[in-house]
Amino acid sequence: MYDVGTRKRALALVAQGRSLNSVSKETGVSRAAIRSWQSRIEPRRRSGSPCPRCQDVPAPPANQAAYAYLLGLYLGDGCINAHRRGVYFIRIVLDNAWPGIIDACEAAMRSVRPDNSVCRVKKQGCVAVTGSSKHWPCLIPQHGPGMKHNRKIALEPWQQAIVDTHPWEFIRGLIHSDGCRVTNWTEKVIDGERKRYEYPRYFFTNLSADIRQLYTDTLGKVGVDWKQPNARNISVARRASVALMDTHVGPKY
Repeated sequence: MYDVGTRKRALALVAQGRSLNSVSKETGVSRAAIRSWQSRIEPRRRSGSPCPRCQDVPAPPANQAAYAYLLGLYLGDGCINAHRRGVYFIRIVLDNAWPGIIDACEAAMRSVRPDNSVCRVKKQGCVAVTGSSKHWPCLIPQHGPGMKHNRKIALEPWQQAIVDTHPWEFIRGLIHSDGCRVTNWTEKVIDGERKRYEYPRYFFTNLSADIRQLYTDTLGKVGVDWKQPNARNISVARRASVALMDTHVGPKY
């Protein structure tokens, strides 16, 4: 007998395109058992999972704050892949250095799809938080073929309404995926004496101009000043704006 965690991990590895043989060797689970889980266990878990977007009158996800955070994570370091029988897997790849963010990502994913399976797949230096559902494309319609920076990324009106209501959760998700808080320094000569000054700054880096625009539009709505020092980076360095970011986002953890 295998516990639920082992089953989830084995199925998540298979969903990444791994062979049954390699998954069996890594997990110690027989290939026959993995095949049976694919055909019997996972579909039963998903069958009773209603989608708010598939109702006669589409509705937003119940936990909108968690959704805004997860959407920010997805736009940064996420992807959605089709699997068999109409099931999709969302994956958010996060650095092992930030276990608190990994926990927050898993909690948000479970909150958005509470009836579907969520697991963590360990990789070299990172963790892929993975959730399965037939409805991820309904909930995140930005899913599509190819890299996000090579296609149009725009929010649906119902998504924009959620971001407008929970802007800091959206910003926090973007920073936790593709941003950072750093300490810069400079030297000034005052009264003939050279002094070193340190100051905090937030950076957000993304290849997609559309995603950068979503980020800066949301910053503007919460009163954060920003600059774009180069083609890929958005910088927040003014003292008052950094203080706002520290209050609502803070360093990675």
